[in-house]
Amino acid sequence: MNGSADYACLAGGAMLLARLDNRGAQWVGCTLFAAGVLFATPAWADQTLMVEDNARVECVASQKDLTRISLVDDAFASVSKVQPDNPLEDFSVVNEPTRGDIYLSVPGGFKAKALSFFGTSKKGFVYKFACRIDAVEAQQIFLSNPGAAAAAKSADADEGDQQAPDLDETAVRLVQAMAGQKVVPGFHMEKAALVLVRAGDVTVQLLAQYRGLDLMGRVLRIENTGKAPVDLEEAQVAPADAVAVSIASPRLEPRQVTTAYVVTRRTVPGS
Repeated sequence: MNGSADYACLAGGAMLLARLDNRGAQWVGCTLFAAGVLFATPAWADQTLMVEDNARVECVASQKDLTRISLVDDAFASVSKVQPDNPLEDFSVVNEPTRGDIYLSVPGGFKAKALSFFGTSKKGFVYKFACRIDAVEAQQIFLSNPGAAAAAKSADADEGDQQAPDLDETAVRLVQAMAGQKVVPGFHMEKAALVLVRAGDVTVQLLAQYRGLDLMGRVLRIENTGKAPVDLEEAQVAPADAVAVSIASPRLEPRQVTTAYVVTRRTVPGS
């Protein structure tokens, strides 16, 4: 339906609905009114277009206001157009860097009936635009390319494969994150302030633990309370089955404090 037919449906339907004495007229009026509501599309409605690589994109650009062109699952990296000799025959194409959208504007006195230019996306797709100029308010044009969506899913899958390290690599990353006091994806960090555990002249205190699906990371504070230096070994601060152990300062002078990071397999109660 075109715009006039749409609103004719609405108007005619409303009139027939008012015929309270005629159920047949009311039924026809209801049908016409519903059709008008469903299919009426104002000239300033957002434009959503399906496109593919190297496609010609036909759209409507505003004569006096801005026209925004946005890509779904992609962004524009650059735009290209011919630079005319006469400034009155030129129009503005701005590639906004934050979101990667394109903004079009037409100067007063612009005589051409359409705009023509090329846009290249960050994923390497190229589109040729042929935008008809109409006296409508600001426009929004959304382009959806199934190829771009498929590329995004493929990239996410590849990234997921790259970010699925084995247990040992995960343990090393966990130690590095604990040492840097960073949030670790997939792990829940819990602060702790447990009672000191003393082993001779050495005291050990649990400061924090990182709880993951398969691994458990612990941050330990170790202090030498004696009068002689102490050389720390991994076996003194971690169980024999620890996946990874790191001691910031293995040799402690009297009253010196260090931090140890221990990663163990997480055990399930009852297993």
